[in-house]
Amino acid sequence: IPLLRRALAMSKRQLLLFASPWTAPAWMRSNGDVRGKGTLKGHAGDKYHKTWANYFIKFLDEYAKHNVTFWAVTAQNEPLAGLFTPPQAPTIAFTAAQQRDFIAQDLGPALARSPHRTQLLMLDDQRIHLPHWAKVVLGNATAARYVAGLAVHWYLDAIVPPGCSLEATHKLFPDHFLLYTEACTGFFMFR
Repeated sequence: IPLLRRALAMSKRQLLLFASPWTAPAWMRSNGDVRGKGTLKGHAGDKYHKTWANYFIKFLDEYAKHNVTFWAVTAQNEPLAGLFTPPQAPTIAFTAAQQRDFIAQDLGPALARSPHRTQLLMLDDQRIHLPHWAKVVLGNATAARYVAGLAVHWYLDAIVPPGCSLEATHKLFPDHFLLYTEACTGFFMFR
């Protein structure tokens, strides 16, 4: 928080912060651990999903007490990595349908009821999953009304051309923005 406040104070322009969760607490996960392959217990609309959605609100509440606000949150960082993750990595696996239902029934309504004007981003994973992921989530009118945009990572960009991923998604859902949210060099050992 002190570093964020210093950065906000030093900037000549408004800084727009977003947050992206890696994992829920172990007691809410199917494998009973914050690491490794696991999903949220249960299904959208149940006590685990409602509680996880409320964690987002509590996070925003606590930062707001320190005059730090977030422009956006993502529903989950790399939701499909949860299926392929190394055993020590913290993550939650979501399919597109599970993310859609979590957004429509739990996270979207929780954010809408909260005092925060924080926007919601979906996907937050590789563009190789587009436009399929967008069709599943944004094809649902309830989920779509809570989602402002799509968060995209660039690690597998060489596999899928932008025309059949980003451009195709934008043509299908022009009212939802696309934003690269994670990238680095040196991800692949051979490069």
